[in-house]
Parts: sequence; C-alpha cells; structure tokens
Amino acid sequence: MFPALESELKQETLPDPYENFMLHHLQYYGYFKAKRGSVQNSSSATHPVWKSSSRFLLNDSFGERDDLVPETLPKEKLLCSLMQNSPLLKSRQLLYDELSDVNPRLREPRDLFALFSSNRPLLVPRWPIECEVIKENIHHIGNEKIPEIVGEEKGTVVYQLDSVPTESSYFTSSRVGGKRGIIKELAVSLEGPEDSTLLFESRFESGNLQKAVRVDTYEYELTLRTDLYTNKHTQWFYFRVQNTRKDITYRFTIINLLKPKSLYATGMKPLMYSELDANTRGVGWRREGANIKYYKNHTSDEKQQPFFCLTWTVEFPYDQDTCFFAHFYPYTYTDLQCYLLSVVNNPGQSQVCKLRTLCRSLAGNTVYLLTITNPSRSPLEAAAKKAVVFSARVHPGESNGSWIMKGFLDFILSNSPDAQLLRDIFVFKVVPMLNPDGVIVGNYRCSLAGRDLNRHYKTILKESFPCIWHTRNMIKRLLEEREVLLYCDFHGHSRKNNIFLYGCSSNDRKYWLHERVFPLMLSKNVPDKFSFHSCNFKVQKCKEGTGRVVMWRMGILNSYTMESTFGGSTLGSKRDTHFTPEDLKSLGYHVCDTLLDFCDPDQTKYTQCLAELEERLQQEIHKKFNENGEAVSLEESWRDISLSDIESSTSGSDSSFSDGLPVHLLSIADELNQKKKMYKKKKMKKPLQTRRQRNEHYQKNKLMPELRLPEGCRERAGFASTLKKQSAFPRKPETPSSSGLRHDKPRLNEACSSGRGRGASLGPAKMPTLLLTKSKERAQSRKADFPGSCPCARRSTSSSQEPVPGLKHNWTRSRYPVIKRGRSTMATYPALHIYTYP
Repeated sequence: MFPALESELKQETLPDPYENFMLHHLQYYGYFKAKRGSVQNSSSATHPVWKSSSRFLLNDSFGERDDLVPETLPKEKLLCSLMQNSPLLKSRQLLYDELSDVNPRLREPRDLFALFSSNRPLLVPRWPIECEVIKENIHHIGNEKIPEIVGEEKGTVVYQLDSVPTESSYFTSSRVGGKRGIIKELAVSLEGPEDSTLLFESRFESGNLQKAVRVDTYEYELTLRTDLYTNKHTQWFYFRVQNTRKDITYRFTIINLLKPKSLYATGMKPLMYSELDANTRGVGWRREGANIKYYKNHTSDEKQQPFFCLTWTVEFPYDQDTCFFAHFYPYTYTDLQCYLLSVVNNPGQSQVCKLRTLCRSLAGNTVYLLTITNPSRSPLEAAAKKAVVFSARVHPGESNGSWIMKGFLDFILSNSPDAQLLRDIFVFKVVPMLNPDGVIVGNYRCSLAGRDLNRHYKTILKESFPCIWHTRNMIKRLLEEREVLLYCDFHGHSRKNNIFLYGCSSNDRKYWLHERVFPLMLSKNVPDKFSFHSCNFKVQKCKEGTGRVVMWRMGILNSYTMESTFGGSTLGSKRDTHFTPEDLKSLGYHVCDTLLDFCDPDQTKYTQCLAELEERLQQEIHKKFNENGEAVSLEESWRDISLSDIESSTSGSDSSFSDGLPVHLLSIADELNQKKKMYKKKKMKKPLQTRRQRNEHYQKNKLMPELRLPEGCRERAGFASTLKKQSAFPRKPETPSSSGLRHDKPRLNEACSSGRGRGASLGPAKMPTLLLTKSKERAQSRKADFPGSCPCARRSTSSSQEPVPGLKHNWTRSRYPVIKRGRSTMATYPALHIYTYP
C-alpha cells in the first residue's frame, strides 16, 4: 500500500458517482471483474485515486481480459510501469504525477456532469467563495407581451372613413376639393373637458388613416387605408391626433401592414410633429417612440394574405396639442408647387430653368417637366451638350425621393461654379413628381389606375398611364436630339439601410463594367451614406417594365434606380443614425459632384474605378466558385463569365410584381394591340422611302418631264450635283434602338453632333474643345454659394467623407476652366395655381 494513504483506507467513505461510473464502464467492457466493494472512493474530491488494498495485474499473456488476478503491493510499481509504457495498456483515464510514476489519478470527467438526466436533480451553480448568495430562486417570464388585437367588437371606433374605393371600383372623375357637400365630422364627439379620447384625422393631402379603435384608456388600434382602387400596399402612414395629454404613455398599433420585414424591427422609429413645439421652439419633425415592435398579426384570416403589426408607445409634450405621425418626412404635391413657384419668381433661376407641363395626370393634376441648362452662345455649343434625366415619386409613399430631388434642384439652380459648369455641359430634364395623384391621396405605390406605374413603362395605354407614357416618349425624343448620358429615378426602401443604386449589366464586352463606374464613384464621394456593396445590376424578368430597364433597352447604359432608406446609415460617421431631410438633400449635391468626376476629361479616376471593379469582380467570382466547389482560372477565362451568373437577385428590394391591367382596361389594350399589329403588317408591305429616294422619284417623275430634258443631260442641268451633294450637317449613324424613332426631317442638333452615335460614348465622352479652351477665371473665383457645398467644396476633403478602408480614391480634383458671360433675359412664367386639399 501507499504509506501516505494507509490511514485513509480504514475510513469508510461515500461512493463517488464518477468512480461508480468508471467501475461500471470497465466492467462492461471486460477490463475489470472484481467486486464493486473491493475498490473504495478517495476522500480527495479533486484527485480521486485507486485505494483498494488489492491491486489487479494482468497475467503473463497480457492479452485476455479474464486473467485479472489480485497481487500484492510490490507489483503495483510493475503495473504502473506497464500501464505507462505498453501501447496496448495505455489508458486516457489515468494521469501520473510529474515526479512519480506510482500515484496514478483518474482524469477529470469530460462534460459528464453537464449531461441532464431525469433521475438526478439539476446541478447547482458554483460561486466564488467570496460571494454572498441568497437562497431564493429567482424566476421571470419571457419577453414583453405583444399587444393582442382586440378589434372594434371589444373596442370603441373613434374614427372611420365612410367609403374607400376598393379593387372592385375604378377611377372615373375628379374635382378640386374632392367630394361635394358638407365635410362630415368623423371623429367622436368629446363628452366634456375631462374626456381624454384622441381625435384622429387623415383627410388631408398624403394622409391615409382609415380607422382608429380605442381599446383601452390610452391605447389605440389603427387601420391604414389601402391604395385607392386596390386591396393592398399599406406601408406609408400619415395622420393627425388632437386632444392630447402630457406625460401619459399612449400606445398605437397599426394592424394591417403587408410587408413581412421592416426596418422598425431593427431600431427605426416613427416620426412625430408637434404644432406647439413648432410654434414655440421651432422644433419640427423628430423621431419618437419606445417599445417598438414589428410582428405578425395572428388574428388575420388564413385564406387572406397575412397582416403585420407595428406598435409603439409615446408621450406627448403638451396638453391639448395637435400632433402628426408619419412613416417618413412628408413632401406633398403642394410643397412641390410652392417650390416651383419660388423658382419661377426668382429672376436668376428662371433664366436657366424652363418650367413646362409634361402632361396631365389621370385626375387632371399637372405633371411638371423642368429643363435646366445655361443659354448657349451658338447652335454648335447647344448641340454638343449631353442630356441627364432625373425623376422621382413614381411611388408616392417614398417621399425620400423628393428630398433628394429638392437637394439636387437647390444645387443645380444655385450660383455655385460647379453648378454653372454642369449647366454649361449638360441639359437636365427633370420630372420632380411622376405620380402626383398618388401623392395627393396618400397612396404608397400606385396611381389612380390602381397599378404600380414602375411596372408599366412599356404601356401603350396613353390615357390610363399618362405620366409614364409621356415620360418615356419625352426621353425617346431626347435621344433623337442628343446623347443621354445618365438616367436616374429616385425611390425609397423600407427593408434595407443606406443609399444604393440598382442598375443594368451590359453583355457587350466593349463596355465591360462601365455601368458600375458611376455608383462606385458616388460611394467614394459619400462613404458615410452610400453603399456600393448594396448595389445590384441584375435585370430580372419581373423588372422588365421598370423605368431603369426600359430606358436601358432604349440605349441609356447608365440607367439607375436610386434607393434611399427610410431608416438610416450603417457607414462611417453616420453609423446608427436616422437620415434627415438634410442628409438626403446633401445627396442631391453629391450626385452633381459625381457627375463632374464621371465626365472629367482627365480619365484617371474613371480608369482607376474600372481597375478596382475588375479586382472586386475577380474576388467575387473566386468566392462564388469556391462556395460551389468549382475551380476557375482568374488569369485567363474570368472575363468570359456572364455577370448575370454572379450577380445576386434584388429580392431584398421593395419591388412589387405586376398585377396586370385592371379589368376595365383589358378590352382597350386588346383593341390597341390589334391596331398595332395591323399597322406593322401594313408597314411591312410598303416600306417607307428615305428622303433621298423620294427626291429622286420626284425629280424623275415631276421635274424632268416638265423641263423636257433627256436623261443624259441631267448632270449638266445640275440635278446630279444636287442629288449627290453632301449635307453640311452629317447625321449621326442610326442604332437599332433608335432607327424606328428617327424622323426624316433633319435636325440642327443632329447636324451639329457629327460622329456622336448614341451607343458610341456610353462612358464619359470627351468634352467639346470649346469648353476646354476657356480661361480659369471661374475656377479661381469659386465660392461656396450652395450651403451643401461648404463641407464638400470642390477638390477638398471632409471629415464626414473619410474613405472606406481598402478603397483607393485619392483623386485629383481638376475641373473644366470656363468664363462668366452675360445672359440674355428670358420671359418670366406666370404664377402657378396652387390648390390645397382638405
């Protein structure tokens, strides 16, 4: 025996659970056949040892499990040495002291006591011996209880619209002020000054609350009105509450939202506006709300589409206040008209901005078209200008698009040297509000036709979709006159943060990755708001009717949808902050700033971005193939890989699928399609002649008989020289995208744009020599005339625009030298008629 343990062997000890487990384990596998009582537990809790007076040793065969025989103490050393040195008898359950081979110890159990068993109680937590612990067993229930939907059966309806046009009806007519007659009081009547019931209202421009139910003293369930003449599209909300009480927690729950995901689930807050705060402290819209949750409405019918709920609590700052709640900062049709009126009444801005009516909407509201450029000194200079097209609010509930548009207009109409330079080299066509009807009535995605206009840009129904039909035709005519360098439609996004672009990917290797250069440049200029990683350039089947895809197929390579979040940024200095109108307006300035970088005659920045894009794409291809377990040679064949195979879908977008035409328009569409087919057949039978062919035919059949000249004398009479005379204004080569749109009548702008095919300079083309020879007077006299340009002055850096790590964009900031010149006065436009709606 071990001398140190002789006294301990005489004491009876309780069986150790681990020792019992090991004995059972060894017995089960035949390594131990002694009785359980022959081995006693050690009194050491930390290092249990073998303590039996009998030790067990294998016989000389060392090969049979049944040859275990008791031996005396002198053989213990032999056992230990054999266990340690023999590869057949080594055990992982025995540990040996560093200085002695005689005292084997059992290894600590590996997660043995972590195993749960129904036969033994839960293990009690072990604490440091210095900590005091009370004996109470503390237990809490789960997360905060989600408010249950009560409904009007158990609650009290305090506000409800009488009638809402649904999918079964369709738009017929409109008038200023809407429905005739006396305006009904839809909110409940207060019983006295102590009545704390909130008074709701949404019958104003862009409002869309349909019903409010009081389910508790300070708790209300709200139902949003769907887009008119549909039964869906609920995300935007904008309503008013009155009769508030200070320092009382109110809860509002919107119960019929349709999107399964929302930024409200990741920290986004609703907006609140207090009239008393605005009048006394000058505080406008602000983010408010606590206990915000976005969850599925489990009371909805399984046969219908599932609804989702948004709930939040809020405390009003004043008693008897009038407050508003909104999904995002509202920008109404009246706001736009007030802004355009200020432009018209400004002598300087009205000279460079021509305000025209593009068309009338379905309800008769004016869709405005702005043409912004500096007056040209010659037809040659006018024809050399390229065009840029911007539009916004095709989805009326995405008001962030209007704030970006306002920032762009503020800058491009300013006296900033960069703004003047842009007006010198571009013609800007701007449609600031494509869907005024939807904005007025408070729709989220649709027009009064009950359809998403951004799925019907290929429509032939001029009367039913006038806004996008005229926009598309305006761009067609513009493409006949000059090259359109860039098209961008401003949108909003409710499920992704930051600002990003959706574009189109060309399969033409001549313009490899060119459509991605502008977004990459924009991400370098706005690293704290714009995310190039979130951009996508895949053209999906369901997006064929969108503005960006239709314009891209018409020949505009740089055709984009700009998505700006309803939430905020996850980048740079703006990380974890909500976007404000000032943030979005600053992006309008940065779009202009990036345009100048994009068209800089110094191609350093452009080529640098192309090289960076190739490197990014190589890494993306390598990662994609590695995930699929395939190999690809990036040195040889990676350029032959189709970008559509690498690009992910835009499933994270807020897009809606086309529902097709409304029933009442199907017959009209069929009739127009039949006429179109008949016209095509007629056209194929008798193809149109060119101008030259018509002239030859006229001279041969009309003029020659009258002059009675033989056919051989025509050249002497001057006819041959007339027919073969080269035009002083060579026309641009026709492209497949525009050959069917070009008229035979020669245009001055076409004549002055020799050699400028619409597809030939889809990247930043060379600027006219006329602009490059101007003096540097304007560049030296630049001033920060635009408020947004102060922190972002040309060729300067800002702390808010720190480069993203890993992106090399130390660009030189050169500009085109130009001079100031006098401008002829232009007639001012009459005042706009501004309508307000109750």
